[in-house]
Amino acid sequence: MNTETFALNTDLTAIAEPATDGAPQWAEFIPAGADITGRDGRAWVNDNPDAIVSAFAHNGADLPIDIEHATEIKGKAGEPAPAVGWIKALQAREGGSIWGLIEWTKEGEQLVSNRAYRYLSPVFTFDTQSKRILKLYSAGLTNQPNLHLTALNRRNTTDREDTMPLPLAICSALGLPPEATDAQAVSAIERLVNDKATAMNQASNPSLEKFVPREDHDAALNRAQSAEDKLKASEEFALNQQIEQALNKALKAGAITPATVDYHRICCQMEGGLERFETYVENSPKIGEDSGLDDKAINRDTLSEEERTACRLLGIEETDFTAAKETD
Repeated sequence: MNTETFALNTDLTAIAEPATDGAPQWAEFIPAGADITGRDGRAWVNDNPDAIVSAFAHNGADLPIDIEHATEIKGKAGEPAPAVGWIKALQAREGGSIWGLIEWTKEGEQLVSNRAYRYLSPVFTFDTQSKRILKLYSAGLTNQPNLHLTALNRRNTTDREDTMPLPLAICSALGLPPEATDAQAVSAIERLVNDKATAMNQASNPSLEKFVPREDHDAALNRAQSAEDKLKASEEFALNQQIEQALNKALKAGAITPATVDYHRICCQMEGGLERFETYVENSPKIGEDSGLDDKAINRDTLSEEERTACRLLGIEETDFTAAKETD
């Protein structure tokens, strides 16, 4: 079953039916006969008019008459599609033609009576096999009946893109405008499918320019960590050599005693400790040098200025230094 439009060739202003302000109250919507042929050569069958009337009665609602099929085009796209008249009843007349009772709006009466629009174009469903007309849906005022109707008149069984507007939700999901056609929707869907296939292929076969296998990544991290550990060990070895050289030099110079070597070694291994020790050695008195005390009594509880300087440079308490002296 499909939806078709058919425009009568009848001039509305020439219909000899009771009218209101020049607009007819009754108009023919579907001709009678087993061969209803449109201007474009398409044909339909109206061999059961009573069924069409019954379908209208069963629907229980008036059918709209709009301008250029706005109900079928703009209305389905969510845009305003006001009616200019309403089909209140259908009637199967002698011969089988379908006529409808129309209640015009003021705008509709004026458009018809002023001859702004002269023709009706009904929208109905039909069986695609038998071409039998099944149900009337709406009608539109037009000045280009049948083949030349704006947009909706191009409906046929093979050109569906001009018949049923795509739902707005689908257009939005596909990034298409509301007036998009079926062909545009199919093209957008094909792009999405291709993009997904490409993404899955890239996930299965990633580019080595952008991605590295996990095993290679872990191996590279291990090599980097190993290199860092070796560098650190090399730096510690070099520092320890410098410390031992400084300690030996200080011992030979008499700046420290063998009993304090381990203490100074620990201090030198601290951050910046070697520099502080070298400064201490440069400024400390040398063992064996004239102390300047001669025969003066030595007070081990009192530190000389040089010893206090050494305590400050080495970062140790004077009491600890005094205790170390007493053990010498």
